Amino acid sequence: MKKEIVVSRTHEETRVAIIENGKIVDLFIERRESEKIVGNIYKGRVRNVLPGLSSAFVDAGLEKNVYLYVDDVIASNKETKIEKMISNSEDILVQVDKEPISTKGAKATMDISLPGRFLVYMPFSGHIGISKNIQAREERSRLKSIVNSVRSDLPGAFIVRTEAEDATEKELKREVKYLTRLWLSIQHRAERVKAPALLHRDLGIVFQTVRDYFNEDVELFLVDSVEEHKEVLEFVKIVSPELADRVKLFTAKTPILKAFHVDEEIKGLRSNRVDLPSGGYLIIQEAESLCAIDVNTGRFTGKRSQEETVTITNIEAAKEIPRQLRLRNIGGIIVIDFIDMKHAKNRQRVLEAISQAVKGDKAKIKIWPITKLGLIEMTRERRRESFLALMGELCPQCHGSGQVLARETMFIAVKQELEQMKLSCHPGRVKIRLAPHVALYFRERIARLKKAVGGDIDIQTAHDVPWEDYQIIVE
Repeated sequence: MKKEIVVSRTHEETRVAIIENGKIVDLFIERRESEKIVGNIYKGRVRNVLPGLSSAFVDAGLEKNVYLYVDDVIASNKETKIEKMISNSEDILVQVDKEPISTKGAKATMDISLPGRFLVYMPFSGHIGISKNIQAREERSRLKSIVNSVRSDLPGAFIVRTEAEDATEKELKREVKYLTRLWLSIQHRAERVKAPALLHRDLGIVFQTVRDYFNEDVELFLVDSVEEHKEVLEFVKIVSPELADRVKLFTAKTPILKAFHVDEEIKGLRSNRVDLPSGGYLIIQEAESLCAIDVNTGRFTGKRSQEETVTITNIEAAKEIPRQLRLRNIGGIIVIDFIDMKHAKNRQRVLEAISQAVKGDKAKIKIWPITKLGLIEMTRERRRESFLALMGELCPQCHGSGQVLARETMFIAVKQELEQMKLSCHPGRVKIRLAPHVALYFRERIARLKKAVGGDIDIQTAHDVPWEDYQIIVE
């Protein structure tokens, strides 16, 4: 599998695309005015403990107080009630683990973690964890033995990441030293500053990509900014010096995202329709807490039977849906309406296809068996806002509903108002100011309006009038 990472950096925005065999599988966007805060560590002050909700709100110096659930509170005893674990006006250390979404503030935890390339240091944890993707028993034992030998006199514990497979003892020890020093510096800063205050800012999107995705499988790491290329190269020489020769500066005149067809993919993500190779298609509809995906055969008719046609379309959809979820950053509850299949073995094939396709996703995913109605219910960890939420904003006309009043509905309302004016013997010439497309609709039916007024009427195009509004002026 050919794997590449391309980075485009401008003054206002940085975009990172991970490409496998010519197809984009991950897309990250970081903007100057909407800097991400996941991973940041703050000294916060508890503002409101809510026993009834087993939660609290903490002032971390952000626009909105962060939300802290009881399971994310670190307590020195075995107390389970949040009001006995923390109290109002108490200063605590919290780490943001979910970005603010829509009207909700960020979600935080007191169980702080500091990720490196090979390890994650958890100062308040008590056990060593090893990535389930490292399957060889001998390698798991070797890694656990190394980490145990270097953590004996350190507080907390470590999680061994997938990238640590085959890492040398020297590399692991070097990272343990770096992460523990980082934690000590955070603690020292916390002692000196008053809450609320930022104690530690997590890596930017480019360095995070280097840390989490840049490994032996990646053939090329391409950057279009001279400054960013220099910084990335220096960082790679520290964390993965053996990969430094794969970091290249993109110097062609064609913009890097256009050259790798990333711009085309980004434009396509704004549409709720995704075409499948055989002619079928998906319809993706996002809501605040749920995403519904509908699978359709479209123009694909197959060659043998309806069951075969449906199964092929469903399997194609099962492979494409996880990629779309990653690209669009869709999280929460996801319901997929596959086309009905008669045979249980075909339903199992679809379930296996989607289970296999989600393996490359770093977000936590849970999938339930396919139902008799052809539905698959799944959840995907939501850590940041979706692509649509990042790239768009509420339409001032429909306010996010996707619909405005039909022109016929507006025509009937205006006609009724004009008839009421006629009954009250309102004299004078009548003008109606309407949005452009609505005005055109009214002009085509002006004879019916003249009859309602009992005289002449002037339809005016007004660019300053919203679609659902109108102004009736009598002169």
